[in-house]
Amino acid sequence: MIHGVEVKELKLHDNDGGFFVELIRTSDPFFRGAFGQLSHSMALEGTIKAWHVHQKQTDWMYVAMGDARIGLYDMRKDSSTYGKVMMFEAGDKAGRRVIKAPPGVAHGYKVLKGPVHMIYVMDLEYDPSDIVEHDHRDPRFGYDWTV
Repeated sequence: MIHGVEVKELKLHDNDGGFFVELIRTSDPFFRGAFGQLSHSMALEGTIKAWHVHQKQTDWMYVAMGDARIGLYDMRKDSSTYGKVMMFEAGDKAGRRVIKAPPGVAHGYKVLKGPVHMIYVMDLEYDPSDIVEHDHRDPRFGYDWTV
């Protein structure tokens, strides 16, 4: 595991004609009661949205529809897991989970079966000066999103 990355496995509660799933509570240890913004992104099958990293902001990601491969890469030079890569699959068939990406951990995703609807909770309001984007083909990340 990358230091500071956490995963909350979710339990689906089937109900008439669908399901209910609880994503985050302020009492969840991995959430710290922090809330700044809630966002929703949609991407079509095959789309790659990687890499980006925040210097201050923490993201919690949830695939609400479709299936995605979510990647994380530790860019924090002072971290015990500097340079480590983690991959998770999440969504309809891949499993319901919320993934936390702390500041300094680059993250992104590829839509495996789409469209994908991704829900983001952030502990700060979006600030364009806090985000650094990197091409998904950048070799320093050691991961080929096209495979």
